[in-house]
Amino acid sequence: MKKIGFIPLRKNSKGIPNKNKRKMVGRPLFTWVLCEAIFSHLDEVFVYTDDENIIDFIAKEYHWTHKVKAVLRSDESATDTASTESAILEFCKKIDYNFDVFCLLQATSPFTQRSDINTCLEKLSANYDSALTVVNTHRFLWNSDGTPINYNPLKRPRRQDFDGLLVENGAVYTITKTALLQNQNRLGNKVAVVKMSEDSLMEIDSESDWIAIQQLLINRQQRAKESKKITHVVLDVDGVFTDGTITYTKDGEHTKGFDMRDGMGLEILRQFNVKVMIMTSENSALVARRMEKLKIENVFLGVKDKYTLLQNIILKENISINNVAYLGDDVNDLTNICSVGWSLAPNNATDVVKQNADVVLSKNSGAGAIREACQFIMNYNKRF
Repeated sequence: MKKIGFIPLRKNSKGIPNKNKRKMVGRPLFTWVLCEAIFSHLDEVFVYTDDENIIDFIAKEYHWTHKVKAVLRSDESATDTASTESAILEFCKKIDYNFDVFCLLQATSPFTQRSDINTCLEKLSANYDSALTVVNTHRFLWNSDGTPINYNPLKRPRRQDFDGLLVENGAVYTITKTALLQNQNRLGNKVAVVKMSEDSLMEIDSESDWIAIQQLLINRQQRAKESKKITHVVLDVDGVFTDGTITYTKDGEHTKGFDMRDGMGLEILRQFNVKVMIMTSENSALVARRMEKLKIENVFLGVKDKYTLLQNIILKENISINNVAYLGDDVNDLTNICSVGWSLAPNNATDVVKQNADVVLSKNSGAGAIREACQFIMNYNKRF
């Protein structure tokens, strides 16, 4: 049974400009749901967009998986007035309905997790032809004419005694091909509901929404941390190995300064069976040569979505994210900083990273920060 995911993206957004591409906790908003879709039980995930920059981004960023494909969306299906259903049906015709199960995922629902997607997929059985995600809200609702909808004001219930209502949160919809063809709609005739967290009911329509949701995501990632032995350490390069500056020669070549003591710290760390990995957004031959000199084999260059790549590494290495220590300094490191077992930041890292890192080192980048981090990890691992 072929199960496909579908993430529709429009280039233009009036409420928040470039919303889908804007960095939420340091990574483009749409990558939050895309990452979860990649590691769900879906067989393929299609990003349907009229934004060619996103199509290029996906081709470069997710080359390590054959699961993700970007498809150009027509201008007609990407207008403000076009319905999501019109985009769904247009896309399905393009691929000649080559699937058994269709899963609509909304990029503006960053709280969606792979477990939510999998549960919706599992609901499709003899009893249900479609499923959607909801939130159990305990709000008291009223009509505009002053009449209550879901409770008796004269017998106001306590929250713990109140069942509340199930509200559609617009995050995940699954449907069989048969039902989609019959109804020409994201939902069939026998609908199952899957509950998600109350946070997922929030919509991103304003700057204040954005700020609130970003903080909720940071809190969610940090709450999931557990104390485990560090078996892998992942490091950014610029602003971690170096002081973040680049020097250009008269011939246009650039140079970077590295601290020799950092290299020795990483060598000692590897002697204690801690695997060292490099993950940087820069695609630099100079960095590649330096890491070759340090005999670091796992070097990932030109990475923009560091969290999704880290998830892939964790899966391949058969470890927990809590076995990972991460050393970064800027906003594109932020999701990893908030998520790994131990996160560390140089003393001269950006404020937002230092505010969310587990450890702020006393040394600056390019001046012993990595050596200090190595010593911290070795001392921490002694308890295991």
